[in-house]
Amino acid sequence: MDTVVLVVVAGLFAVVTGVNDGGALLATGLKLPAVKPAVGILLIGVVVAAVPLVTFQVARTFATRLAAFDQPGAQTAMVVAVVGALAVVAVLNARGRPTSLTLAVVGGITGAGLGWGLPVSSGSVGLVLLFGVAAPIAGGLLAWVLVRVLVIVTTPRGLPRWHWAGFLLQTIAYGANDGQKMLAVFMIALGLTRPTLAYTSLVAVLFALGAMYGLPKAGRSLSRELIVFRPAHGVAAELAGGTAVAACSAVGMPVSMTQAIAGGLIGAGVAQGSGRVRWFAAVKIAVAWLLTLPASGVLAWVLAIVVKGAKS
Repeated sequence: MDTVVLVVVAGLFAVVTGVNDGGALLATGLKLPAVKPAVGILLIGVVVAAVPLVTFQVARTFATRLAAFDQPGAQTAMVVAVVGALAVVAVLNARGRPTSLTLAVVGGITGAGLGWGLPVSSGSVGLVLLFGVAAPIAGGLLAWVLVRVLVIVTTPRGLPRWHWAGFLLQTIAYGANDGQKMLAVFMIALGLTRPTLAYTSLVAVLFALGAMYGLPKAGRSLSRELIVFRPAHGVAAELAGGTAVAACSAVGMPVSMTQAIAGGLIGAGVAQGSGRVRWFAAVKIAVAWLLTLPASGVLAWVLAIVVKGAKS
């Protein structure tokens, strides 16, 4: 029964991840016609299905390095972790504060592990938090440089080619990093030690369905509300965010592509005048990020204690 419930929750989680993350991946290119939304969603789906077959270190971090979900009863604890994460993200989104589902999952896993009495690695959690802070900062700094370079080396006609390069880079980085949080839940639900094409394909389809639904809102939040947006800003943010997240993937550290892209957009905007950045919106997003992990952790901790007590 626990397995069935967790598989259902894993499927819902993949759809919500598509709603939350899919639009963010496409948002930076909405002012460039080079990558149509339908084509972009298809490519993201293919990458989400294919890349974990080559490397799944980040999925392993979610599934085993933060807390010991291989112990008896751990499937129920993971259900609690995901439910807690989704609840916090839903509340923040309803209040107009888009946030990182990756941060929410890390908080949910940590809180549910502690509440259920599972061994939780404080060192691994601390490393994830460190990399989570570093990724958007690195994305911002890289974009600050890249947008200046793009202005020099490219023309308006040449910018779509850079957009394709940036989009592919960030999509592959997403598939190798925080896109694997969906796969990790399925791996725990089904007792998998490594992903298979059947399950990565299922994750990709569910993600794509969510992305089609969530594109308008998520795309608007990043491409219109955060900065006075120009195509070069989006391309620089793609290249910078993709580079930062890919680097974190190399050491198996999950980070948020949404955060890296947002950091890239701010860095690109500042490079051409800080007045381009809508700082009120930036602060609102940053506050949501700060609230997400502890809120998810506390909620999952409480739920885990309640559910475990009810099952005893």
